[in-house]
Amino acid sequence: MAKKASDFTLMITTIILVFIGIIMVFSSSYPDAYYKLNNPYHFLVRQLIFAVIGLFVMIFFMNFKYSRLAKLSKLIFLVGIVLTALLFTPLGFKTGGATRWVKVFGYTIMPSDAIKFGAIILMATFLAKKKDGIRQFWNGLVPALLIIGFSAALIIIQPDLSTSATLATTLAAMLFIAGAKTSHLIGLGFIGVGGLYFAITAEEYRLRRMTVFLHPFEDPTGDGWQVIQSLYALGSGGLFGAGLGKSKQKFFYLSEPYNDFIFSIIGEELGFIGSVIVIILFLIIIWRGIKIALSAKDLFGCYLASGITALIAIQTLIHVGVVTSSLPPTGIPLPFVSAGGTSLMMFMACVGILLNISRHVSLDRS
Repeated sequence: MAKKASDFTLMITTIILVFIGIIMVFSSSYPDAYYKLNNPYHFLVRQLIFAVIGLFVMIFFMNFKYSRLAKLSKLIFLVGIVLTALLFTPLGFKTGGATRWVKVFGYTIMPSDAIKFGAIILMATFLAKKKDGIRQFWNGLVPALLIIGFSAALIIIQPDLSTSATLATTLAAMLFIAGAKTSHLIGLGFIGVGGLYFAITAEEYRLRRMTVFLHPFEDPTGDGWQVIQSLYALGSGGLFGAGLGKSKQKFFYLSEPYNDFIFSIIGEELGFIGSVIVIILFLIIIWRGIKIALSAKDLFGCYLASGITALIAIQTLIHVGVVTSSLPPTGIPLPFVSAGGTSLMMFMACVGILLNISRHVSLDRS
């Protein structure tokens, strides 16, 4: 089949979200960059650089035949493993009590982003090869569980429970889409809930987060501070917002407002209307991703598109859920919008793959 034009709606929506991200990163990071780094444009410049690199990465994957990724799946996943191993060398960079970054030539890389990228490709390859065999316990479910468990473990040892849970849920969603038996999925759900319970109760700070989620105003100047300040930001934005650049909560009331709580600043500066527009843009990306997955000409393309779309949807849902106090507080960036070079490039690479798959299907591209 001759290649067609890429999905224009998906492409332009992604670019709009990245552009909004650049503006909001600059607005939300200005106080931190000015007072702590003596350079108000520090995060803006970094986000611009990675957005440009990400654009080239997206274009590359848009033109790199996606079927070749199946042959490279083990190698791509191995790169993620190697990057994770580097965390436990002098290259590992620790901040906020966790070692989640590898620092090379002054730039930090998050191995978890490489693991997410590689794990989705590896799972899609496995599911496409197994076909109906995925309904078998030993030959289908157990190998899939090993992929999910090992991928999640690589991230949770950093430690990063929220990202680990995001990836595990994404891979489980791919398993569901592939047609795994309902009884197997229910069992997997119990295992996941049990593992999550153990991970939360094993660390005191995770237990405190659950308490904060249930009763944030019982400790307004302690553990409940972040959640309450996030709600203040959203509430003070009103319908139309305080205006771009006029957030008060970014002045050291919120920790890293340009990353884990950037949606709070969007709500404060752009209001309910601006927040809804951002959510609609994400819904458009998810909608186009689902259409591409349903229209894919092969199983690998279908599962790969499904995994990418699920990752974007789940991570967005968790970020918005945290800043609105609908989910327990945790740190997870908003795709395409939050500051972070490797995250931005990874998600733009994922969209590039979706665009590539869309070139090989019968699809309304408008």
